[in-house]
Amino acid sequence: MNELEYKDFYDKVGKVNGWDFSKLKSTSEGVKWHFYDEVVKRCKSSDVLLDIGTGGGENVLKIARSANFLVGVDISSGMMETAQANLAKSNVSNVRFCQLPSDNLQFPAEFFDIVSCCHAPFNAKEISKVLKKGGIFLTQQVSEGDKLNLKTAFGRGQSFGEKDGTLQETYVQELIKAGFSNVQTFDENALVYYERPEDLIFLLKHTPIIPRFGEEKQDLDILKGFIEKNNTNKGICSNSKRYLIIATK
Repeated sequence: MNELEYKDFYDKVGKVNGWDFSKLKSTSEGVKWHFYDEVVKRCKSSDVLLDIGTGGGENVLKIARSANFLVGVDISSGMMETAQANLAKSNVSNVRFCQLPSDNLQFPAEFFDIVSCCHAPFNAKEISKVLKKGGIFLTQQVSEGDKLNLKTAFGRGQSFGEKDGTLQETYVQELIKAGFSNVQTFDENALVYYERPEDLIFLLKHTPIIPRFGEEKQDLDILKGFIEKNNTNKGICSNSKRYLIIATK
């Protein structure tokens, strides 16, 4: 999903659910890391942090004490409205949010000590421009093999049919070309159990896993068959395949 597709999708979805993914009930097995925990591990109290694709800003607000100053950017106006509302309700004073595309980061050169990006598009050259020498960039992205049984059932889906690892390798090469060194990659393929059919439907309606979900006549029949086939005593099973990239400028 490129940045314009990201903006269009989440602007549309934001008007429907208000970004409240707390309604979704699921459990996971085999999780190797939690992204913002990894960010916090690498933060110093004096650092200035940039979070790209910050969404509603919940994660940045949660880690606000880990850095001196934090900025969250997102291209979606709906996301920004939610982030500003969340900031207003918080007691956090060292966080700012602004609407910016990831390919045009309008900040001074070498302004940030650390840059994070979770499940959003990013531009390696722009990150290199605003990150200090010796600064760290972390990103978690969705692998092509994510929700594979679900996408196979529908015969379509985000990155369906693409070779697993293709985007990861592309990002690695872009980061190296942009001047990053010590580019490390980590992979995770966890099992996810959705508690109820409603949780899976919520996920499909509010994420781009299955494009145009519900707009094709057979979608609900396919979903019903999927649930029957993959229902376990732990819930409706699929997989969550992610990769983590940590790079030093």
